[in-house]
Amino acid sequence: MRKIRYAVVMSLDGYIAGPNGEADWIIANPEVDFAALFGQFDTLLIGRKTYEFMVKMGQSSVPGMKIFVFSRTIRAANFPGVQVVAESVEKRVKALRGEEGKDIWVFGGGELFRGLLEAGLVDTVEVGVIPVLLGGGIPLLPAPAKRTKLKLTGHKIYKAGVVSLTYEVMREKNETRARG
Repeated sequence: MRKIRYAVVMSLDGYIAGPNGEADWIIANPEVDFAALFGQFDTLLIGRKTYEFMVKMGQSSVPGMKIFVFSRTIRAANFPGVQVVAESVEKRVKALRGEEGKDIWVFGGGELFRGLLEAGLVDTVEVGVIPVLLGGGIPLLPAPAKRTKLKLTGHKIYKAGVVSLTYEVMREKNETRARG
């Protein structure tokens, strides 16, 4: 079964984007092998706001990736290179998880992450902590959210001051058995 991984960067004070959605604070880290990172995935799950930002930046697709945009407002006809999911989100994500392929990247969108996490559909949380304090913005996990236990499974410190942390999402014993 494919893993669903939330891989994201955040500021030291817990924001994945600035107050106006800006990402100009994110460090381009030459130590990270982005080709290898992207090579671990073949599917991106993206919230509407993140996808609209991507389109605005001229990046409406990612080579070699199937893109699923979760939105009740955008129309698939306007974005032929992606699949828009407006309903039955959990059912669609569970079906994707069961398909053959590489891991699935929750690519952006704190609200999408929160919903998938609460549905028990996120396996790992992988955060690159950027050494900056934004003082406000879009949080990693928007409120209201339930408490979720995590287990540290990896870490790395980069010369640029970025700290990469990988956590496994801990599930209740009954939930683990039900998922197989």
